[in-house]
Amino acid sequence: MTTFSFEFFPPKSDAAREAFWGEFETLAALKPTFMTMTYGAGGTTREWTQEMVIAMQDKTGIPVASHLTFIGTPKEELMAMTDMLWGNGIRHIVALRGDLPDDLSWPLDTDADYFQYTSDFVEALKVQHDFEISVGAYPEKHPDAPSLDADIKALKLKCDAGADRAITQFFFNDAAFFDFVTQCRNSGIITPIVPGLLPIGDFDRMCSFADRCGAHVPQWLTERFAGLNEQDAAKTAQDILDKQVRAMIDGGVEHIHFYTLNKANMIVKACKAGGLAV
Repeated sequence: MTTFSFEFFPPKSDAAREAFWGEFETLAALKPTFMTMTYGAGGTTREWTQEMVIAMQDKTGIPVASHLTFIGTPKEELMAMTDMLWGNGIRHIVALRGDLPDDLSWPLDTDADYFQYTSDFVEALKVQHDFEISVGAYPEKHPDAPSLDADIKALKLKCDAGADRAITQFFFNDAAFFDFVTQCRNSGIITPIVPGLLPIGDFDRMCSFADRCGAHVPQWLTERFAGLNEQDAAKTAQDILDKQVRAMIDGGVEHIHFYTLNKANMIVKACKAGGLAV
């Protein structure tokens, strides 16, 4: 049976924090394999993220992973953070480069005090503690990669360094995901590749997000949302998510990761429609 997991982000206000726990508990009740907590660009909510990760795991007993990016943070500081997480029972890290600040460009200059590549970061995390490690993957290429082939080579380095799974950026072209998996397997990557699915809560906002992270928005998707009122847009978004879940299951995917946007309703419906949860 296909398993599933959820990603959350730290709420930014007192009102959002109150709302968060209700949505979180609704989703946790579905018994995901694990959950993850991201943080803002440049690690702007890093401490709050780590506090939330520990609280989420303590509340439910479900394993929770902390996102951790290495860009702009000295190695010594990163290792101190991982010691703290390990000491508080966190055994899973989502290891990422992070967004480049305006004063840096890719590839990074070599600096002994900082990691340059995610593969080096993954290797160091595995040496520090026996963390379960997830890394990112991009079926339609990372925006900074010169080509998809180069991006797959970078993914292989991360997997060879010890990553336990790769979770993809969201996508709406299911064939692109399956083609990507085939290319990865042909390149010698045997690590599980998990599709990341995004519910469309607001179409325009999703398009803006997709533009920043290199996710393609197909013309058919734009046409489906054209001119819809709020109620019809919500129905359309649910139908798209339900069908994408079913396509993943029918395609033999063993695990699905949902980008929850801290909202439970659409994902609960999709999990139940797909037979992932009762």
